Parts: sequence; structure tokens; C-alpha cells
Amino acid sequence: MNKYKIVAINLGSTSTKIAYCEGENFVFKESLVHPAVEIRSYETIWEQFEYRKKAISRFLKDKGIEIASLDAVVTRGGHTQPIIGGIYRITNKMLEQSASEKYGNHATDLGLKIANSFSGEGPVAFTVDPPTTDEFEPLARYSGLPQMPRRSSFHILNHRAVGKQYAKDIGKRYEQLNLVVAHMGGGISVAVHKQGKLVDANNAIDGDGPFSTNRCCTVPVGELVKTCYSGKYTYEEVRQMLNGNGGLMAYLGENDVKTIEEKAEKGDEKCLEVIDAMSYQTSKEIAACTSVLCGNVDAIIITGGIANSKRIIDFIKEHVGFIAEVVVYPGEFEMQSLVLNALAALKGEEEIKEL
Repeated sequence: MNKYKIVAINLGSTSTKIAYCEGENFVFKESLVHPAVEIRSYETIWEQFEYRKKAISRFLKDKGIEIASLDAVVTRGGHTQPIIGGIYRITNKMLEQSASEKYGNHATDLGLKIANSFSGEGPVAFTVDPPTTDEFEPLARYSGLPQMPRRSSFHILNHRAVGKQYAKDIGKRYEQLNLVVAHMGGGISVAVHKQGKLVDANNAIDGDGPFSTNRCCTVPVGELVKTCYSGKYTYEEVRQMLNGNGGLMAYLGENDVKTIEEKAEKGDEKCLEVIDAMSYQTSKEIAACTSVLCGNVDAIIITGGIANSKRIIDFIKEHVGFIAEVVVYPGEFEMQSLVLNALAALKGEEEIKEL
């Protein structure tokens, strides 16, 4: 039996996660940390290409893995025109759209370029459920202003991975289920999974939904407009309020949930209230999403790093547990999803799409 050899990469702003699998067997899953002083020496992510590629190549070589021996390299996706989710072969069109920055820009865009460059040595280059995956239903796009439609922008890769994992755990197909999934990490995104499609979600980067560790998301619109035109802040400063200095950072000057909970346990009432407020907003968003499914919800799933917090999980269960069973999958399943989807593509079990 052929055990396909697959390397998965997931580029963050200062780190690169790398996993190597033979078949479904994870041989290793590790993270390279790139010193901030080195990253800051590059003005754009594109300038980091050789630096990041060499770091990955060196790491794999130290592990005794040659790129030419691989069947596939799969990466977390970059930003292209809106597409339906699935497994995509990385093509020149995808690379051109990613490089244009028209649809967004993140370190993951560099992942596309690196994976594609490795394909020149033999392996196929894939990406899975890119961040511009858009399966919204028409009604979900309305915002109240035609020039500002709501758009699909959230933790799509982990959302789908967790939904599929839950389906596997209960012995059903993901496409059979109606789920509401909340990813709670640097941003908090809550999405409606309607029989395999992600039909609605809040924009967890700079749009709407619950506030998180450093993002404010939904705020009173009138007050935001006044702030923008007050003359007190630059455009960059307002952007930092929305994403970077919002949420827990704005209220407490701290974005680590564990640290804040420790302070709360020692009697810090402000920390306690702010953590509960974040849980409260998340619960409201979950309940709102269940209305899209007319209450026909098989499960509510909580995932992401914050899902390790017992206090937050208990709060959410108390507030939405009457709707459906609340299931918890702490952490993220992105690397697992990348590998298993690439494996399914190589086996011919899943369609390989192209942009």
C-alpha cells in the first residue's frame, strides 16, 4: 500500500508551522519561530520569500526529508477572488491574484508561492479552504448599505476541519449536519454550517461579531463615525483600535486570556467582568446563528485556543446549551485538515479544483 508523503506548511507573521505525514500518520508537527528582529528587516512579506523557503528547506533536510521525495506540499491558502471551498491545485492564476493584494494580504499568501516553488522539484502543490472561500447565501450578504455588503472572511480552514472531525466522531457525514461553530482565538468567528456549506458568519478580522483578545468587531456605528472625524486620530490609529488594540487589550491592556483569568481568580473584578462580557457576546452571536437554521441545530461546537478556558466554556454552555449540545474541540485542526485533504486528493477521493 502506497503511503503518500505529504508536507504541510502554515505561515504566520512570525512563525511557520510544518507537518510531515506518511499516509495518515503524522511523523512530526512542529513550529519554526522567526525572530522578530529578522522579520522586521523585511518591508513586505514577499521580501521574506528566500528567508522563509530556506528555513523550511533546512528544517526538512535536518529531518532527513528531501523535497523531491514528496508526493505533495500543501499550504494554508492565500487571498484570491472569492471561491467555493475545497482542495485547489496552486496555479499561476492563483499566484497572480495573491500577489496583486487586491483581495487581501497575509503571510499565508507567501505560503502559496513557497509551495508552488517546491512543486518544481516534484511534489504537487495544493491549498485547502482558502480564507476567501465564500459560500454565503444571498440574505447573508445584506448589511443595510448596498455599497458595504457583508463578506465571507473568517477562520474557514479550522471551521471546516472541526465540523468534519465532529461528523467523523459521531459516525455521520459532514454534509448531513447543521452546525454552529465558534472559533475563539485572536479573533472570534461564529459560522453557520448548513449541510456542508458555510452559509453565514461574522467577519472576525475587522467587521462584526464578538470582541476578542485584540479586536473590537461590532461597535456602535455612530460613535465610530464620530471618532473617525474627531480629528484626534489618524487612519492608522483607528485601524489599530479595530484590530490590534481592541477587545481585551482596550479594556485591560492584556490579550492573554490565561493571565487575565488568573487575575480574576485573585479578585480582580474588572478582569472577571470583561472576560464574561466576551463570553456573553459570543453566546449572543451563537444564538443568532441558530436562527439561520430555524433552530434545527445538530450541535454547537467551540474551538480555538480560548476553548481551553473552563470558565468561558461553562459560561457559553449555560447561555446556549438549551439550543443544542455544546461540544468542545480546543486548539486548532488546520494542519490536520491540510494533510488529510491533500491525501484525499492524491487518492482520488476528493475533487482537485483550479481557480
